[in-house]
Amino acid sequence: MNKNSAVCIISGGMDSALSAKIAKNEGFDIIALHFNYAQKTEAKELECFKKIVKDLDAKKSYIIDLDFFKQIGATALIDDNLDIPTDGIKPGVPITYVPYRNGIFLSIAAAVAQKHESKAIFIGVVEEDSSGYPDCRESFIKSIENSINLGLNDGFKIEIKTPLIHLSKKEIVKKSLKLGVKLEHTWSCYKNEDKACGVCDSCRLRLKGFKEAGVKDPIPYKIVV
Repeated sequence: MNKNSAVCIISGGMDSALSAKIAKNEGFDIIALHFNYAQKTEAKELECFKKIVKDLDAKKSYIIDLDFFKQIGATALIDDNLDIPTDGIKPGVPITYVPYRNGIFLSIAAAVAQKHESKAIFIGVVEEDSSGYPDCRESFIKSIENSINLGLNDGFKIEIKTPLIHLSKKEIVKKSLKLGVKLEHTWSCYKNEDKACGVCDSCRLRLKGFKEAGVKDPIPYKIVV
């Protein structure tokens, strides 16, 4: 693999699709990395990931199953006994937070990066306009980057790139359109796989971004609030 490759964590959502597109535009060969972790929209996210990989003309892709997340539970994204909140975004860490998910994802991405001698990992975390997830904070990303590099072969360093970290959803929508990201190939809903619910936190944030950007979201919704 070309040493100018980057491992891009791609969920199938708008943020990760834009992050990977930015990596592509920076001249990196794309190694696309997707995780199935028993999330309620797993099949839809995987379908979108495959479309995004094709859009990016990725050089290599990995789909990794992390079944242990189901055993841990503790999040409405996975546990069938917990309902996805639909009554508006509240302060604090929501029940849809998957404990340490990004830490686990980044650790696996680092192993893939070392295999391919990739010097960069791209992840589409957003700090300022997210759902309050602690593993989306810039301080966390910088800390885990340091820890990952301490565990790699001597002389090999990886940079974790977070090109969206300080963007709002409005800015993400606008930048996606400017760079030609096919937003109809992305999915953000936590609940549904046919038509987005429109009322979970992720749908609300996405719809707010499109509304503020003055454009219509190309994916179907059951409800638009």
